[in-house]
Amino acid sequence: MKADTREQILELAKKYYEETWPAKEFVPGQTTIPYAGRVFDAKEVSNLVDSALDFWLTTGRYANKFEKDFAKFLNVRYGMLCNSGSSANLLALSALTSEKLGERQLKPGDEVITVAAGFPTTVNPIIQNNLVPVFLDVELGTYNVDVSLLEEAVGPRTRAIMIAHTLGNPFNLERVVDVAKRYNLWLIEDNCDALGSKYNGQLTASFGDLATVSFYPAHHITMGEGGAVITNNPKLKTLVESFRDWGRDCWCAPGEENTCGKRFDWQLGDLPHGYDHKYTYSHIGYNLKVTDMQAAVGVAQLGKLPFFVEARRKHWQILHDGLKDLEEYFILPCPTENSEPSWFGFLLTIKDTTPFTRSEIIHFLDERKIATRLLFGGNLIRQPAYKSREMRIVGNLSNTDIIMNQTFWIGVYPGLSNLMLKFMIEAIHEFVQMSK
Repeated sequence: MKADTREQILELAKKYYEETWPAKEFVPGQTTIPYAGRVFDAKEVSNLVDSALDFWLTTGRYANKFEKDFAKFLNVRYGMLCNSGSSANLLALSALTSEKLGERQLKPGDEVITVAAGFPTTVNPIIQNNLVPVFLDVELGTYNVDVSLLEEAVGPRTRAIMIAHTLGNPFNLERVVDVAKRYNLWLIEDNCDALGSKYNGQLTASFGDLATVSFYPAHHITMGEGGAVITNNPKLKTLVESFRDWGRDCWCAPGEENTCGKRFDWQLGDLPHGYDHKYTYSHIGYNLKVTDMQAAVGVAQLGKLPFFVEARRKHWQILHDGLKDLEEYFILPCPTENSEPSWFGFLLTIKDTTPFTRSEIIHFLDERKIATRLLFGGNLIRQPAYKSREMRIVGNLSNTDIIMNQTFWIGVYPGLSNLMLKFMIEAIHEFVQMSK
């Protein structure tokens, strides 16, 4: 009887989806064209309700399934869910500060190589862990780290590299991995905007010691809020989970106990022998777990990921082909050599010789309901939050400043239609013609 009732509820949830989110007609200039957004169907709604009926409000069966399926998709050993991509970045870097890593432990004052053109929470964990960011410039076109600066950036206290694949375009992993190996540096790939991207045929997030992914609604798949840390290293897996789960030494999953077989037989720190391992803490940690309801949405989304990746690539190519005749005015984006990006957006940088400004074109597009975004923080060192922070800069950040002043991007996400893409191309052409 209970099973029948549950099935009826799930069928009604699917019907509710069909009635609540029907397909809408696109009206050029009146219908908003978002830069990104959630793409879902009845399966996500049904999974969400199914999880709610369990009333298991923390990590549970859906989270377990997602972690296993996600690791399999990426061809890695471990995927650990958390509550956001920003938290994933914090967990990945914090794990490297553990005393359990011995000589490779990151300590206050150690340096982490990164770039200034990006999202704050790629850099924030460096500062939050009392480490020193070493900022490098990026290339225009790929918008990724200028790898010619990497070796110069390595100093006596450099211990790690933490860089994002910009808007889905992989950075030069061959060069970055080579430098990381030769100088014994940890490598963290911020893969939050690049799920499904490949470099030399291998999925990004599988190259570094650790990698991170975001499941915010704007990203390739969504849980609403959510993220994950990726690794092939069993020790790093345990450390990430410890920092995620209050800093505890115990590795039991919620609802489980005595996985180690000696719950009351440990001697750690200055605690009495036999102190409950479930309440023994090895790190200054957090509670950054995801709920099973979020994971239930993620399980449905993960099944759609190959379609989402293909749609993003197709939409990016349509925009590139449609705007190629405007290279006199814009630097068009280009994929990194030997890569297959799973694009997050379509970047345009206005050339110095153009008769218009970025402000003028994004206002024009906004009036036509075409959403735009800047490349996140522009030049982060010019943001008020970073003004007084300890840092090191290698070379100059001239391209980063150009991005701060002249770059914006438009969407390629799967929810866009061919009519929307056509209207975006036509609108940009119209603006250029008006500005001549």
